[in-house]
Amino acid sequence: MSSSASTAPPENHQFRLDHLAAFLRESKWIQDTWSVYSDEQTDIDGVPYDEHDYALHQDRRHADTWRAFEQVRYNGETLLATAEHQLQQLPAHKIQNRWVWELGTLHTALEQLRTLQSEWVEYRDSLLASAGPGTEQYDDPLADRNADAWTYLDDWATHGQSILD
Repeated sequence: MSSSASTAPPENHQFRLDHLAAFLRESKWIQDTWSVYSDEQTDIDGVPYDEHDYALHQDRRHADTWRAFEQVRYNGETLLATAEHQLQQLPAHKIQNRWVWELGTLHTALEQLRTLQSEWVEYRDSLLASAGPGTEQYDDPLADRNADAWTYLDDWATHGQSILD
């Protein structure tokens, strides 16, 4: 929700908004890059020419989007609470109907991302020291977490602008 000069967000909130804006830009670039790749590497029916390479690129998209979201993930609840508070302060004629729904979607997505991260951390912490990054025992479940998170990350990429609005 935008703010006037008299209700400008405190500096730390502006920092959080800047992180969200950066995520929105980066996730758009990631998705645009993916779309070009996917268009070039699939036939007219959307079937990949090389399924293995396609899956690797898809895994990269998921991982890159998760990484881009990290700063927002840590501050997501605060961003949402502030946006909801600001929404309550706006006159009814200034409120766009989609904002309430979008903020609810973002809440749900953030909860799901937290759950996925908690499950991943619990699994990772149970691994033997020899099963670190670069091993199947580590990398495959991490890729699964990223793939499972994709829908919720895409929700933030799609609806996160409502917080900035």
